[in-house]
Amino acid sequence: MDAGVFTANNVWMMICTGLVFFMHLGFSFLEIGLTRQKNTVNILFKNVFIICVGLLLYYIGGFNLMYPGFENGDSGFLKFAGFGLSIAENGLTPDYANGGYTYWTDFLFQAMFAATAATIVSGAVAERIKLGSFMVFTLIYIGLVYPIVGAWKWGGGWLDNIGFYDFAGSTLVHSVGGWGALISIYLLGPRVGKFDENGKSNAIPGHNLPFAAAGVLILWLGWFGFNGGSVLSADPAATSLVLVTTSLAAAAGGVSAFITSSVMYKNYDLTMFLNGILGGLVGITAGADQMSPNEAVIIGIIAGVVIVLGVALIEKIKLDDPVGAVAVHLICGIWGTLAVGIFGAMASLDQFLIQLAGVAAAAAFCSVTAFVTLYAVKKLSGIRVSELEEIEGLDLHEHGMDAYADFRMNQH
Repeated sequence: MDAGVFTANNVWMMICTGLVFFMHLGFSFLEIGLTRQKNTVNILFKNVFIICVGLLLYYIGGFNLMYPGFENGDSGFLKFAGFGLSIAENGLTPDYANGGYTYWTDFLFQAMFAATAATIVSGAVAERIKLGSFMVFTLIYIGLVYPIVGAWKWGGGWLDNIGFYDFAGSTLVHSVGGWGALISIYLLGPRVGKFDENGKSNAIPGHNLPFAAAGVLILWLGWFGFNGGSVLSADPAATSLVLVTTSLAAAAGGVSAFITSSVMYKNYDLTMFLNGILGGLVGITAGADQMSPNEAVIIGIIAGVVIVLGVALIEKIKLDDPVGAVAVHLICGIWGTLAVGIFGAMASLDQFLIQLAGVAAAAAFCSVTAFVTLYAVKKLSGIRVSELEEIEGLDLHEHGMDAYADFRMNQH
């Protein structure tokens, strides 16, 4: 391979790594924007914790758990290549990863993905989970659950062997986080005041919709790295197609969600519009390299409808998800994964059934591990703050500070 091509590939992958890192700011803005200001510091603390601990856990063992080097005769389910980073002999040459990037870039790009799974959970459990309990959950989920599921496909494990396809993580990232979020909000229960005595849902508005909008636009930009980097090189044809399908699905998801919510609720709901964009992005992520522009738009349109119906379903079954994480990342993640068997270059009944098997496997493993982890923490130390702490805000009780210096003064 020409040295210039190798360098260009590696530089593109490093740029994509930076874009995926930037997504954590988007998640932070989205979460604080859609929740109340008395919990802003708490949410920011969790997001910063996830990035730092995620990187360290992936360095300590996650990378080698996710890419263990499965061989013939292995189960393809679980293998561990050892602690720490041990650069391959060809790790800095074009012989590594087909000349797409170096070993170091490989680690860092994949590490950015690892933290995302726990960030998804962070938004769903906002405003009532104990910080210490969330930290314990994050350690288990990033350190063990995410890399094990990732190894099944991206590490050459059993899902890869049966032909399961997930280009950039509709299941392996977003549904993994989504299942964790669903189990978490089930065990936590709703926020104080979310449902009245008759079970009717009450809106708890976020305190800063400009932050939420900024967060979604940052996430959209970051997705250029999330999906664009998953080409694993700077191949001009592949990367340009992926960015087009990604953007069209996002736009279609947003428009579809705002139209659907307008018809159902007779208003123009910005939060539905924003989550529709995210739903389109999650939906296209499994097959962004396999779809035509027309198919990307269809996937986005369906994702937008799914978002509105998904949010309504979550509230109907009396679960409280402040940011819509389950509808966006879990339900649209499932839709995007199945769409690979319906649309694009891989469409067939056999492929659809393989995709369905992958969804079911992730659902079973992630749900069980999330439940066992959180239930154990719940029994040992509790996972929910007291009612007084929740009402007065986690910033005051868990951090002793306010995100906005004059907040308490203006309350009185």
